[in-house]
Order: sequence, then structure tokens, then C-alpha cells
Amino acid sequence: MAGRDASTTAAAGEAEMDPDFAAGDGGPSFEFAFNSVNFSDRVLRIEVVAGDDAPGSSDDVAGGSLADWARHRKRRREELLKEKVQFSSAEFATHMSDQTNCNEVEAEECDAYEENQEEPVAMIEEEESPPSVGPDGDEGQSIDSSWTVVSTPVLRVNTIYISSAILAAKSQFFFKLFSNGMKESDQRHATLRITDSEESALMELLSFMYSGKLTTTEPTLLLDILMAADKFEVVSCMRHCSQLLTSLPMTPESALLYLDLPCSISMATAVQPLTDAAKEFLANKYKDLTKFQDEVMNIPLAGVEAILSSNDLQVASEDAIYDFLLKWARAQYPKSEERREILSSRLLPLVRFSHMTCRKLRKVLTCTDIDHEQATKCVTEALLYKADAPHRQRALAADTMTSQKFAERAYKYRPLKVVEFDRPYPQCIAYLDLKRDECSRLFPSGRIYSQAFHLAGQGFFLSAHCNMEQQSTFYCFGLFLGMQEKGSMSVTVDYEFAARTRPSGEFVSKYKGNYTFTGGKAVGYRNLFAIPWSTFMADDSLFFIDGMLHLRAELTIKQPSA
Repeated sequence: MAGRDASTTAAAGEAEMDPDFAAGDGGPSFEFAFNSVNFSDRVLRIEVVAGDDAPGSSDDVAGGSLADWARHRKRRREELLKEKVQFSSAEFATHMSDQTNCNEVEAEECDAYEENQEEPVAMIEEEESPPSVGPDGDEGQSIDSSWTVVSTPVLRVNTIYISSAILAAKSQFFFKLFSNGMKESDQRHATLRITDSEESALMELLSFMYSGKLTTTEPTLLLDILMAADKFEVVSCMRHCSQLLTSLPMTPESALLYLDLPCSISMATAVQPLTDAAKEFLANKYKDLTKFQDEVMNIPLAGVEAILSSNDLQVASEDAIYDFLLKWARAQYPKSEERREILSSRLLPLVRFSHMTCRKLRKVLTCTDIDHEQATKCVTEALLYKADAPHRQRALAADTMTSQKFAERAYKYRPLKVVEFDRPYPQCIAYLDLKRDECSRLFPSGRIYSQAFHLAGQGFFLSAHCNMEQQSTFYCFGLFLGMQEKGSMSVTVDYEFAARTRPSGEFVSKYKGNYTFTGGKAVGYRNLFAIPWSTFMADDSLFFIDGMLHLRAELTIKQPSA
């Protein structure tokens, strides 16, 4: 016993110190010892029982698509929930009397695998099984791994020679099995019972524990191996499968499948690069939400979360994201209680309320799909951000702890800060800030539009242009004020454009005028700074302060609308 304890302690130390050993990483390979009687101390008997005729099974490992694999996994999980076998009180009493030393490892593994909704594998001694002969002639008890109470016909049996030290070093499951201090630890024979859909994956996994290599790059089989590696706690194989799957061409179908892996896998550090790559793929694929809105409406929750977490999402405004999420939630979750829960816990944290317009924030407070207390908190936080000093806003947007709430996305309509007055005349002041690289991308004929703002019930917007000077001799920077189309109503507006200028940093008036707007019309100045584009964008430009162009538009209505 002392010798056995010492060896198992050494195995434990090796597993702990180097749990991620793989021959491909420069570590030693024990490929020569796989299924070799000369380098093995035990026999593993693998009983294969009938399972689903599913893609990824031993008979159809490469024939099914990822969609087939996903449908099979979903169906399998649903069947397991329906077919869980309960011990009767008599069976349970008999089982307990035969297993007076039933260990805690079995219970822990059962819980873990039931969370995974997979058939759990736990080693229990089968008292009535006939004696079998070990590799050196010893008689030993078979150890059954199946939790199936009813009799299941065995299709075939595979027997391989194994090294308990190698398997224990690579797998916490086998380490606990071979070092639990019970009678099972001393048995020369062990039996695993698996379904035929798991056979190829288990054989690849056992081979990997010796060699650190897999013989396949077929996605459905790699996913089956990944599931088996999670089940038997082989972290290095999980990492290897993750790397191989990440290196394969990704599609929306495969990315959504990787995000839908059982929680015990998707949360594992070893598989995190795969789920991160899937999220990045979806975020890039559906970057232009306006273009792909109909397609994204059919994407499940995990995919929508990945897409809307991106800072590079191209949308008209944060208002549009909020509207889309409500539309998606109402379509996907018709039951109001379930919809409110999903919005509260999963979707609303993705909305950057600080960049929504005040008009839309008012609607958030009255939305019946959102908990009123949560809505009030989100709106209050957004208003406090809008009122904060610019340097505090930049700090919040740059901080990794708060950037998810406050960082700007690639909005098609740039956010504004607006101050409104109603006396002595209806008046508002709109502030538009543009980054140097945003301005640079305008050349030679680009435009940037602001979000809409309102004055006396009319909607207005600003647009920054790169255009030719009036005589068409050079490119220059222009700024225009437009009114949203609202029927045939007209309104006369006094307006003034200004920009912060170095070295003082004060706003300096650049252009002022008076114009009677009708719906869809715009007015402005083609060369706001009266300089060529090259001078405007130069490193020593007077109009970029810390890489930012600060513009101001002041609007006043002194005449009643017609």
C-alpha cells in the first residue's frame, strides 16, 4: 500500500505541475506505450452500446455537417432530460447495501456531468461480474462506468492496455479513479460503457493522452473529442481541440455552435480562445447592423450578445440599437415575463444609454418591457454622464471597467451635446466633436451626419463635408445645417457656426446667417475655415486640439413658423 500511495502521489504531483503537457509543445511523447502490454499495468474494457444514429458517430464521423451535429446535440440533451432513470427505493437500498463505501468522487462527477447534460461516467465496482484475467495473469474485478440501470445491449467491446500513471497525469477523472483509496483502485481491469456516437472520440482522446496528437481535423469529430475531453477532464486536449477548431474557416453556423457549447465547456479557460474567436467573427460579419438587420433577427441570444458587444458596430445611433433589441426580444420571447428577464439580465447591459438621445431616454422610462427601477437607474446614469466634464467622459470611455457602458461605437450619425433655451426666443446650441482620423476619412467627397436635435418642435441635423471649393480649385472642409423633412412647414432660423481654435482653445465664430427652412433643405458654408484641405489637416492645424475638432452650431428662431 505504501508503494501504491507513493506512486499515486507522484502522479498527482505530475498532473498538477504540468497539466497541459503535449508532445506538440515540446514535452515527452509516450505514443510508443499506447495499447502496449509491455508498458501497461491495467486493461481498459470499453463497452459500446446502441445510441442515436447521429453525425459524429463511429459509423458516420465525417458525413454530417455542423448543423447536423448541433441538431443531434440538442435532440440528445432533450432526450436525456426525458429519459433520466430514477432509482426505485428498493433498488436504491440494495445499491447502498452493496456499496457501503460509496465515495464522494462519484457524486461530484455525477453533478458535474448532469450540468453538461451528458451521460456521466463514474467508476463503481460490479460485485457480480465474472472474474477477468489481467495482462500479467491476475484475476481482477471489472469496473462498470455506466449509470444506466436498465439492461442495454452491448454492440461491441474494445479492449486496450493502459498505463494508469499516464492517464492519471493527463486526466483528473482517471487520477481520482486510480487514487481514491478504494478497492477499485487496486483492480487490474476497468470498464467504461459509452454509446456508439462517443466511440471514435474516446479512442482519439485516449491516444492523445499518450501522444499529444489527434489524427483528425474534421470539425464534427473535433467537437465530439472536445466533449469527451471535458467529460474526462483532459484540459490539454480541450485546448488542442480549441486551437484546431479556431484555425479552421469559420461560418455563422459554426460560430453560433461554438457559443452554444454546454456551459462547463464554454466557461473553461482552455476553450476561451475558441469562443472569443466565434464572438469576433460574428461581430465582424454583422458589423453593419442596418444592412443585416433581418438576418440578425433570427440569430439566437448568444450571437446577438456577441454582435452588440462590439465597439465597431456600424449603426445609425444608439437609439437604433435600443429599438432593435426591443424588436428582437419581442419576436424571440413572446411571453412577457421571460422577455423582461432576458432584457434585464442579458440585453440591456449591452445598450450604451449614455449615447442615446434625451428624447429616446424618455421613452425608456415608459417602456412596459423594462423593469421601471432598472430603467430609472440606466437613464439617471446616462444623464449624469452627459452632464459630466469632457475629460471625465473620456476617462470613463477609456477605462476597461466602464468602457462597455460609455465607449462610443462607429455611429453613422455622430452624437451631439445640445443645450436648449425657450426664452426670450426658442434657441439651442449644438456641439459636434470629430476626431482627426474621422475627418481624414472624409477626403475626397465624404460626409458625416450628426444625430437629430430639436428646436421648437422641428428636427435639425449637422453635416460635415469634404468638398471642392466654390471655384473648384481645391478641396476644403464644409459644415451644413439641415432640417428633417416634416411636411410643408417652414421655419426661419438665425444660425452661427464656430470652432475651437488654438492657441486659446476658445470658440471663434466662422460663419453666420439667416435661412428659411422647408423640409429636406440644408444651408451652410463649403469652406468653413477659408483654407485648403491640406492646410486644415496639417499637423500644425489650428483647429485640432488633442486630435479633436470641436464645432458649435447656435440656432435661434425669432420669427413664428409659417
